[in-house]
Amino acid sequence: MTTAAGFSLKRQLLLWLLLPQLILWLMGGVLAFRVAMTYAEKAIDQSLTQSVRSLARQVKPFGSGLLVDFPKAAQDILEQDPKDRVSYMVSSPPGSFLLGNSKLPGPPADATPTGSEPVLYNVELDGKTMRVATIDVSFGEGPTQQRMRVQVAKSLSVQESIARELVRDVLFPLLLLGAFMSFLVFAGIQRGLAPLQRLEAQLAHRNAAALSPIEMTQAPEEVHSLATALNQLLTTLRRSLSQEKRFLNDAAHQLRTPLAGLISQTELAMQEKEPEALQRRLAKVHTGAQRSAHLVHQLLSLARTEAEVALLPVDAAALAREVAREWTPRAVAAGVDLGYEGEESLMVPADKLLLREALSNLLDNAIRYAGRGTTVTLRALRREGQCVLEVEDNGPGLSPSDLQHVFERFWRASEMPGGCGLGLAIVAEIAQRHGGTAMALGAHPQGLLIRLQLRGTL
Repeated sequence: MTTAAGFSLKRQLLLWLLLPQLILWLMGGVLAFRVAMTYAEKAIDQSLTQSVRSLARQVKPFGSGLLVDFPKAAQDILEQDPKDRVSYMVSSPPGSFLLGNSKLPGPPADATPTGSEPVLYNVELDGKTMRVATIDVSFGEGPTQQRMRVQVAKSLSVQESIARELVRDVLFPLLLLGAFMSFLVFAGIQRGLAPLQRLEAQLAHRNAAALSPIEMTQAPEEVHSLATALNQLLTTLRRSLSQEKRFLNDAAHQLRTPLAGLISQTELAMQEKEPEALQRRLAKVHTGAQRSAHLVHQLLSLARTEAEVALLPVDAAALAREVAREWTPRAVAAGVDLGYEGEESLMVPADKLLLREALSNLLDNAIRYAGRGTTVTLRALRREGQCVLEVEDNGPGLSPSDLQHVFERFWRASEMPGGCGLGLAIVAEIAQRHGGTAMALGAHPQGLLIRLQLRGTL
């Protein structure tokens, strides 16, 4: 089960099913990390906002200065965790260090605090990325009014750690689930392709002599459809091989006698000394050669009728008149009155060459065996929505028992020279190929009527 490029169907299915799953898993990991980072940043921003406002409330004006009510215990709490260290700075006026970490930078120029809302921004401090909340407050009245800046900074390492833990906790179960799903996909593909593997095994061990139908008792609908199509192909192939074998057997059987006669007459002719006797021998050789040629033509026609045919619109009435005109000289030479009766136009789905062959065989048979002084009539009729072609003669006809055998191969009712018993068999095959029937009836008051009834008209 490989493609033209050698890439198996199983690998294609695995690629198209597992690769999107892997891509979605990676995209989910990136998206989960970004979402985790966003929520962690929001949590830090809320914590910093509360801290900077609380610290700002602890700085109170006292005389001409400031009183910072910030216990040492609170300061130790802020700075005790080295991984989650919180730095702060109080400056008044803004930028003039009073208390805390003097290294803490101020806000960027485009983020100067205004009003009572703190400004949040990121800075690099001692090689670490930190999140800073800055708020400016006013104290004093009149000419002594001053501004004070309070800053609280927190490292983002905790944020990244929280995000990584969250992603790990989310993606690890997803990874296990993806592995389990991949196993199910692989097992499902393996199970789904099993009928195709069985079908491949059945076909691999077949040969031309074993063309029995493929049996697929347990398989999906698509594999059943494939097996049905293959069975139809095998049936056609089996029928074709059977027809070929039968044709070869018939040809070998029927050609053996005339060829043996030709060889015998030729040998006798080579021994003749008298010109008259030699002429008689050569006449017999000529007659035998003609019979052999006619037999070969009939056998080839029979083989052609057994092949698949394409039915196209054909005017059966016009074709019948054309065939009757072609056979008129032969009928005149045989002393037979040949005529046509029927429709002016009669369209029918047919193979024109095969239909011509059938009509020619019917006229040849009638002219050959009806005898001198008889009448042969070719008809093309429309009857109950079907096309009917008839050839009727008023010759001696056949007995009821002989009528049952006229369409059998190599059956002959007369020993008159020239025939080989295949003409009417070819007619029956052609009728069958057109979805119709051929029948032999006795004519009134005497004679023979051969009728072809073809399926449907246009």
